[in-house]
Amino acid sequence: MARDYFSSHPSVFVPAGQEPPAPEIDPSVLAAAAWQSVTVPPPATDHNPRLTGSGATVVGVDTWVWATTATPRTLTVTATAATTTVTLTATSTGLSLQAPDSVVSCTGFGTPWTPDATTTDCSLTFTRSSAHLGGTTPLTVSTTYQATWTTTTGRTGTLPPHTTTTTTPLTVAEAQALGTAPTP
Repeated sequence: MARDYFSSHPSVFVPAGQEPPAPEIDPSVLAAAAWQSVTVPPPATDHNPRLTGSGATVVGVDTWVWATTATPRTLTVTATAATTTVTLTATSTGLSLQAPDSVVSCTGFGTPWTPDATTTDCSLTFTRSSAHLGGTTPLTVSTTYQATWTTTTGRTGTLPPHTTTTTTPLTVAEAQALGTAPTP
């Protein structure tokens, strides 16, 4: 038992009058502590179409959703303890959308809508208005970050993913038209 301990904890000779060396910190412990200390903001998004006045989107129309600049794509944190420095990098590949009465297609962070834009990698199409849900549909948006770390000693590792989520009430309106017969 003592042999096992001393094989993984080598002795250090410190001459009289000298300071002992700083203890080595396990970089995986330092990386985990750094990851726990990071406050990852929930995703901030915008959407289009947005009807003037109500901000509502419309049934049957692709509703583009995109992450604003307040949603980080990558986070980097550096932590140092004693002689150990860890750099942690957390990266997300996009948004995840959920909303009742919708068909979702989202494989990235979305493209901000402009009159000239033709495609996006993040949209949903509502099949029903939000009237039956009390006037608004809950749009839940999540972002998951995968974290890796490296140290000044060359060690590397991964940490459990972290997901942030936000839910926004979204009004979904129906566009109705009145058809009339032509006058002879």
